[in-house]
Amino acid sequence: MRQADVTRNTSETKIQISINLDGTGKAELASGVPFLDHMLDQIARHGMIDLKVVANGDTHIDDHHTVEDVGITLGQAFAKAVGDKAGITRYGHSYVPLDETLSRVVVDFSGRPGLEFNVPFTRARVGDFDVDLSIEFFRGFVNHAGVTLHIDNLRGINAHHQIETVFKAFGRALRMALELDPRASGSIPSTKGSL
Repeated sequence: MRQADVTRNTSETKIQISINLDGTGKAELASGVPFLDHMLDQIARHGMIDLKVVANGDTHIDDHHTVEDVGITLGQAFAKAVGDKAGITRYGHSYVPLDETLSRVVVDFSGRPGLEFNVPFTRARVGDFDVDLSIEFFRGFVNHAGVTLHIDNLRGINAHHQIETVFKAFGRALRMALELDPRASGSIPSTKGSL
């Protein structure tokens, strides 16, 4: 079972995350940041990952610490659940449209953290959510999951659509990368023999 439970407690946040990489897309989300919950739901549903997130953070200051630390903790949970990566497809990609917007996400469970984030947001906020926090979420994730992640918003006018297509494409790219390849016979998907 590719599952993990991770808790992260700091002076700024207290976060508990449970994931099942072979789930059905079920999500229980209480991050304290409603727009983040909406985006996490996209990851779960489109990634077919069961995801439970409970976070208590210093949102009276702003949402930065909570969003970043949820990304960190989610990355830790993925690293734990995927284990040695034997038999996974390793690479995943997805293009997702939403009305006028189109985004592409490509992921590699390489063991090497790296983020290329190219999203020219058309406004600074979606409701109360600071759009700059999306890069903090993904930076936290890649650094602790040990993945290389390329995110490109190819076109878009509506900032909500820009962020939503990114998170949907991220979920779908994860799903592809984490699929078990029946022809791989449980081998590590690298000529080096380890990731």
